[in-house]
Amino acid sequence: MSHNLKDISLLKDWGLRNERPILIAGPCSVETPEQVMETAMGLKGTNIDVLRGGIWKPRTRPNSFEGVGREGLPWLKDAGRTLGVPVTTEVANAIHVYEALRAGIDILWIGARTSVNPFAVQEIADALRGVDIPVLVKNPINPDLKLWIGALERINAAGINKVGAIHRGFSTYGHSKYRNKPHWEIPIELKRQIPNLPIIIDPSHITGRRDLIEPVSQKSLDLDFNGLMIESHCNPDKALSDAKQQITPAVLQEIKERLVLRDNQTDNKVFLDKLDELRDNIDGIDKELLAVLAKRMKVCEEIGVCKKENNITILQKDRWDRVVNNRMEAGAESGLTEEFLKDLFASIHKESIRRQTSVMN
Repeated sequence: MSHNLKDISLLKDWGLRNERPILIAGPCSVETPEQVMETAMGLKGTNIDVLRGGIWKPRTRPNSFEGVGREGLPWLKDAGRTLGVPVTTEVANAIHVYEALRAGIDILWIGARTSVNPFAVQEIADALRGVDIPVLVKNPINPDLKLWIGALERINAAGINKVGAIHRGFSTYGHSKYRNKPHWEIPIELKRQIPNLPIIIDPSHITGRRDLIEPVSQKSLDLDFNGLMIESHCNPDKALSDAKQQITPAVLQEIKERLVLRDNQTDNKVFLDKLDELRDNIDGIDKELLAVLAKRMKVCEEIGVCKKENNITILQKDRWDRVVNNRMEAGAESGLTEEFLKDLFASIHKESIRRQTSVMN
């Protein structure tokens, strides 16, 4: 899939450090002048790069705290000025853009509930024409890479070259230990397709839980993303929004000190030679794997012929249930996770159905 992003600026051109990881931190919501200033001063020793704070909060249901509105913009700006760092807030429409620009907000971000709607993103893009300001775009709430890239393209097409992405996970139905499932393969593919695009990970919204922020942050660094956006509040338990996923500045400092930053390249010849050897092994195994899959699909086509000759439906639910249960059990004995096996055999089954459909029709 191609993209139309042009002349994307690196983080150093935003006035930020080019070294990873950059750290964006601050409260989910700006609540009072005292609260945002106390949080900012608590973050002073953490050496954050950008102070964040929500001014307008899109909530799932009415009668929840939906932010203090434009009244809070100067509070956020004053806290950032005291801390000596730029500030960022979320905008969801053209009015938010105009208000934030008028208040001197340094960086804008577009939230997941907005990036899912091309009309809303275009309205924001039109409001930004002629403005030189960094804009970060969160992934849409559903796992749709094209929609995410489309939102980035709309902002970029308005003349915004300082554009980046925030990965905050995707909404899911059913039980999950995460508030929003990370689906790491999607931001990884975004990074592959647009290598120079800054990508920030938002562990707070991915996890929805304080205790998971550190491991998700570490994984983000291990995957070589550019930085982290972590919600921090001077008194998280009293926060008016998303209390369970916010941490104190002191806890953020402790997490930061424990995070391991790994190199993304090395000149160690012994390591590189060993890596090449192991990758050659992987290439050989993949070749065998593809041959086995092709052989399996050939048998599926023969099954399709038998079903057609006997006027039998393609989907045989009882047989598929037995396959799934058997493969889950056998895979577990080999140390393969249930999630991986479900995804793998769902893809295999989908291709099997496609092949049998082609044979029967």
